[in-house]
Amino acid sequence: MKIDVIDTKINNITEELVIEKILLFCNEQEKKEARYICFANVHMVMEAYDDKNLQKIINNADIVAPDGMPLSWYMNKSKNLLYKQTRISGPDTTLKLCEISSKQKLKLGFYGSSEKVLEKIKINLLEKFPDIDIKLMISPPFRDLNREEKESMINQINKSSIDILFVGLGCPKQEKWMFDHKDRLKCTMLGVGAAFDFIAGDKKMAPLFLQKAGLEWFYRFIQEPKRLWKRYLKHNPRFLLHLIKHNLKYKG
Repeated sequence: MKIDVIDTKINNITEELVIEKILLFCNEQEKKEARYICFANVHMVMEAYDDKNLQKIINNADIVAPDGMPLSWYMNKSKNLLYKQTRISGPDTTLKLCEISSKQKLKLGFYGSSEKVLEKIKINLLEKFPDIDIKLMISPPFRDLNREEKESMINQINKSSIDILFVGLGCPKQEKWMFDHKDRLKCTMLGVGAAFDFIAGDKKMAPLFLQKAGLEWFYRFIQEPKRLWKRYLKHNPRFLLHLIKHNLKYKG
């Protein structure tokens, strides 16, 4: 079941079911069918509202999980939900999948960020999960790849025979990248954005009480005001306006 959140379709789903479906996708890899999963927050929903092509990409994803309390609040106003909607964190889901993968011998890959960050991720994950099988880590150049580079990258990913590819390019780049490559790759892709920096230890996740209060964005803003102020100034007030309109309609 999907809920319309300002024209973006988000799954009414639990974290346990997200992980269950991802593992099922991995077991289906013998069919060589690529899948991609998005973790939506206010930023993504409003980017999609402004870019209908991006909205189509997100709406066509195999799973769109609500990664943000405001989206959960919004969705819980809907009638006939299958589950009471809770936040499903991309970074938390990444770590849980890494733990499960270390036990089930799934092969993992990471695509995005810098080589320095990727090396920190590998060190930290091996320390946490000694049996984890990281087959692939690619730090792409901060520019568009030419045709030969794209073919080489696709071949490298497919030859690694990974089950799960964590993509950390940031929204909306990672969602577009997964969509563009879904017909060429043979793995399950997760767009997990800031999870790379959190796992590497370069950034700290917001305390749980701020996450539950829907104020994770403020915590991140305090950490990176120069980079994030335009994003939050542009998107947060408009999302709030749509939320108010939704509430008025719901009460009516």
